[in-house]
Amino acid sequence: MKKQWIAALSAAGLLLVVSAQAEAKGCLKGAVAGGVAGHLVHHGVAGAAAGCAVGHHMAAKKQKEAEQKQQ
Repeated sequence: MKKQWIAALSAAGLLLVVSAQAEAKGCLKGAVAGGVAGHLVHHGVAGAAAGCAVGHHMAAKKQKEAEQKQQ
């Protein structure tokens, strides 16, 4: 049980740091999804970090496509 609390607190701290740097576009949704998926294989913090990166990348890609459509 203690390990789960440490992992949850670490994920929350990581989320705060990463979301501040990544402008939080897509990061929060990706981190939640990645954290849940990572938790299932006992790597919740790594899953949250990877999910944040993927979510931010997808949000940036979607924004870029929207800008190209407007032109």
